[in-house]
Amino acid sequence: MAVVEFLLLAFLIACALLVVLHRSTMITILTYMGFSVVMSVIWLTLQAPDLAITEAAVGAGVSSVLYFLALRRIRRLQEEDDDQRERRREEGQE
Repeated sequence: MAVVEFLLLAFLIACALLVVLHRSTMITILTYMGFSVVMSVIWLTLQAPDLAITEAAVGAGVSSVLYFLALRRIRRLQEEDDDQRERRREEGQE
């Protein structure tokens, strides 16, 4: 059992480093989801099922959905800004 706990903790550290160091927002969000899932498994190994359920629901579930929605909204706003810039360039050239 100690080997499994060690592997879970090593994966947690790797996820934390990847979240901080990676440039891709999508990979960062997916890694954060993985972090939350592993953390909920660790809570289960520590015999704290209430914390495990909460971590899985809030950490991997609700928070990740909110991050995905925010990311989609940001990309949509960036696309609208790009479209407006393109229209301004076309109007200025005519």
